[in-house]
Amino acid sequence: MKQLTVELGTRRYPVIIGNTILEQIRSLLLLQRPVFVISNFTVETLYFNAVHQALGSLYQGHFIMLDGEQHKTLTTYSEALDAVMASGLHRDGIILALGGGVVGDLAGFVAATFQRGVSLIQVPTTLLAQVDSSVGGKTAVNHALGKNMIGAFHQPDGVLIDTATLHTLPDRELKAGIAEIIKYGVIDDSEFFGWLEQNMPALLKRDEQALQHAIAVSCAIKARIVANDEREQGQRALLNFGHTFGHVIENDQGYGNWLHGEAVAAGMVIATYLASVMNWCSTTDLRRVQQLVAAAGLPTQAPNINWSTWQAGLYRDKKVQAGQVRFILPTGIGFARITSEPVPETLLQASVTLT
Repeated sequence: MKQLTVELGTRRYPVIIGNTILEQIRSLLLLQRPVFVISNFTVETLYFNAVHQALGSLYQGHFIMLDGEQHKTLTTYSEALDAVMASGLHRDGIILALGGGVVGDLAGFVAATFQRGVSLIQVPTTLLAQVDSSVGGKTAVNHALGKNMIGAFHQPDGVLIDTATLHTLPDRELKAGIAEIIKYGVIDDSEFFGWLEQNMPALLKRDEQALQHAIAVSCAIKARIVANDEREQGQRALLNFGHTFGHVIENDQGYGNWLHGEAVAAGMVIATYLASVMNWCSTTDLRRVQQLVAAAGLPTQAPNINWSTWQAGLYRDKKVQAGQVRFILPTGIGFARITSEPVPETLLQASVTLT
């Protein structure tokens, strides 16, 4: 079992990584207050009973949402709040998110807003949620005009990652999580990127040692970046590498038709291509990113989206400042920059079509 700590000035919380540790959630996270569980129907059948039993007398109730990004809406959020209030949970209670990134985002937003904020525990059951959305305190629901447009920063009190849950994860979902792992190597850690090039087959085979290493390194990188910029006023935006383009793909194709990680994978290749044609990184770096994304079984190109849709989507991005899109572009493997410098439209259009 591995443990790291997210440091936030006077606040801190643990991220615990292990195998078959759901049953120990109460003791590992020192839970002593009433807990309300939010999950989805798929995860409920697999892991809800184990968590329910582990909570024992602390269990206060639950809300089970429909599966999929398309259900991360204000309507579902309102239904979840109804269930929380009906359960009798008070301000001293805890919301526990049991599921993937969709469940974690929605449950986090419920926790952030119920009685102006209650404690949150993240128990991510997908690889993508384990290495990304469960750590860092971003919570949100989607809007028809854009992903994660309605939300709040609300840090969890703890994160428990049980790698045993990955053995019931569909292959497509596993690969989507690997996209976020690749992201950390590109923006922050060239040695880790090289390790991924050598160990991608082991990750795809769900080798326990490889999974725990990749999750621990990814969470450590994210924890360090979040500690330095909790509310994304600066360097935390690096974590959105690939997301500016990826969110346009998700929104255009319909949430769930392209998984978040698939869209981010294509977005990372687009961003690296743009960096290469702007001479920010080498064509060798571009080729390595393309090859690693392909080795993970992820898309290296966006679907056919018309240019006007790209323009509208990019300018709705949450990172737009003073009317300029801020792009996260690699300057080499293990390094990236945030730029608001105007990008010539011809280069941008060529990048999203990879021509």
